[in-house]
Amino acid sequence: MTQLQKTQEELQAQEDALRTLESSLHKKEKTLNNLNQALAAREKRVAELEDMIAKKDAAAAELKDKVKAALLGFENNGLTIEQKNGKVYVSLDESLLFSSGSYNVGSKGIVVLKKLAVVLEQSPDINILVEGHTDNVPMKSQGAISDNWDLSVKRATSVVKIMTKNSTVNPKRLTAAGRGEYSPLDLSNTIEGRKKNRRIEVILIPKLDELFELLGE
Repeated sequence: MTQLQKTQEELQAQEDALRTLESSLHKKEKTLNNLNQALAAREKRVAELEDMIAKKDAAAAELKDKVKAALLGFENNGLTIEQKNGKVYVSLDESLLFSSGSYNVGSKGIVVLKKLAVVLEQSPDINILVEGHTDNVPMKSQGAISDNWDLSVKRATSVVKIMTKNSTVNPKRLTAAGRGEYSPLDLSNTIEGRKKNRRIEVILIPKLDELFELLGE
């Protein structure tokens, strides 16, 4: 009887241990299911983000092609167009737009800006940043221009005014900014290098409201 009682106690202890293991296993299975659900939700979210980014890149590529077609004949003749980081960069040399030290756009530059503005009329989901850039040669204060900072800002503003005056582009989509000499393309400090640095960059930025909303969620 003593041996039987001992055996029953051992059996009961084993059953208790088994129940504990079963309970632990059930908890782990539940945790694993929750993790799998969270992983599936995250994978779906990543797929949605990738799809949205791909659509934005495709829209930027389409916009680049439209700008190229509109400005045919000017590209590589004082104007370059490239797509990077999901944006389209239209870079216009100083010689295409301005006389040295001036912020008044010449007749050839006005033609280019009018053509560009027509394309942007058809792309309401694009924001437009116009940046003025100069070289690093200090300019003497003359009239309304005090230095390179001032010149870069006034040139950017002149471009914005021409684009809004000759199109129906909503001014709210446009931003004019002066970068002075502090964002050069060429660091060689040669005549040719400084020439490259004197430019206007029109940066076309797809609106990312939907993407930011998805990220916020």
